[in-house]
Amino acid sequence: MALKRKTKLDPTFSMASMTDTIFLLLIFFLISSTVVVPNAIKVTLPEAQRQTVTQPYSRITIDANLNYYVAAGTQREQPVKFEEIESFLQAQLVKEPEMWVSIFADESIPYKEVVRVMEIANKNKIRMTLATRVSK
Repeated sequence: MALKRKTKLDPTFSMASMTDTIFLLLIFFLISSTVVVPNAIKVTLPEAQRQTVTQPYSRITIDANLNYYVAAGTQREQPVKFEEIESFLQAQLVKEPEMWVSIFADESIPYKEVVRVMEIANKNKIRMTLATRVSK
């Protein structure tokens, strides 16, 4: 006795669940990307007529409270004492002899703090640039 199936299998594939999943992933990445803070240290840079474009290998940040931060490449800034800046720069100079160092200094700090960092770079023959923002 031959029994026939009453339900037939449909060989097509429904993309509805796939598009729902992709849509939810898109929403997730859009929301999570707005939470990421590119530079967590708040520094108001001084104004200038033009901005200098360089590709610094290292950067030194001085905030309004005279806290020092250093970073190399795409690393996040790490807090350091002023005395540790020279050893950091020397270590980076060994890794990249042709490096540039950018100073991100808040406009409210005394000028002598920037000069102190520049003296360290000058003593070690490191090229430096001062980060500014374009005047309005």
